[in-house]
Amino acid sequence: MSSEIDSRLVLLADEDNCLVAAQRVSAGEIVVIDGDEVALTETIGLGHKIARGALNGGTTILKYGAPIGRLNTDVAKGQHLHVHNLESAYTPTWTTDNVAGFFEGDRS
Repeated sequence: MSSEIDSRLVLLADEDNCLVAAQRVSAGEIVVIDGDEVALTETIGLGHKIARGALNGGTTILKYGAPIGRLNTDVAKGQHLHVHNLESAYTPTWTTDNVAGFFEGDRS
C-alpha cells in the first residue's frame, strides 16, 4: 500500500483509519488515499473525516491514534464519517433529530 495522501487531506497518526479534510472537497472530486484515486460521493466539509479504507460496521475509528467512535454501518474508502454513520466513543451523539432529548428536566 502506498502512503501517498492527497494534500487536501490530513493523516494525523499513522495508525488512523480516517483522514481529515484540510479544506472543503466537493462531491465528484478525485482524492488520493494511500495511493488510490477515489471519487468522493459527498461533499466533505473542512475538518470533517473520511474513511481511509473500506471499513465494516462495528469498526472503531481512530483519530490521533485514539478511538473516537464506532461505525454503525459499513463504509467505503473515501466515505464521509460523521453522526449519520459514527457513534461517538466519548460523548452522546446528538443531531437536530433528537436535540429535544438533550435538554432534560425543567430549565426555567
